[in-house]
Parts: sequence; structure tokens; C-alpha cells
Amino acid sequence: MTLGRRYLLGVTVVAAGALLSSFIVPSDARTSVGLATALALFVQAPLGWWLIRAVGTMRLQLIWAIGIAARLALVAASGLVVAPRLRLALAPLLFTLLGVLMCCVVVEAMVVRAAAEVR
Repeated sequence: MTLGRRYLLGVTVVAAGALLSSFIVPSDARTSVGLATALALFVQAPLGWWLIRAVGTMRLQLIWAIGIAARLALVAASGLVVAPRLRLALAPLLFTLLGVLMCCVVVEAMVVRAAAEVR
């Protein structure tokens, strides 16, 4: 299986898990959970793909650092701007956002490790 397919499979599993978890939260938190999942995947998917494409190059650490900064900016913007403007519950939004982002970071790490084992 190629690195790209491994990454896509991992992100799909994370997205499915977030979707399933949205069915067990109270109905007033579902909007926050859904929006957080969408925001996280919208930012994470291209960043992770960019990182996976950089495996084995000198720019891997730079891309990783840019990705971490982008994730941090997303969390800050979601907590300080998005949730208040849309009048969403802050806790479900931020917990889901952080959970999905961290799961995707684990997927990235697993794919990068698999690439290192191949080389």
C-alpha cells in the first residue's frame, strides 16, 4: 500500500470515528461536533498530504512545523472567533477539534514511520 493510500485510509477512519461519536453526544452539541470535525479535516487533510509527500526530503521538518502552527491557529480561531460568532458551545467544539486533529497527527506519524521502515 502506498503512503498516500495509508494516509487516506487513516484520515477516513478518523472521520468515521468522529461521525459516529456525533451520534452519542447530546443534540445541542451535535452542531459543534460536526463543525469541529469539518474544520479539522478541511485543514488537516491537505497539511498531512503535504507532509507525506515530503517524506525523505530536507523540507520535512519545515512542513511539519508549518502544520503544527496551522493547527494551533485553527484551534485559536475556533475558540476566539468561530464559536462566539456562531453562538456554539465552546467545550464540544474545542474537544472535538483537538481530538480529530491529534488523531490525524497520529495517522501522520504512523505513515511517516512506515515510510522510514521501507527505506
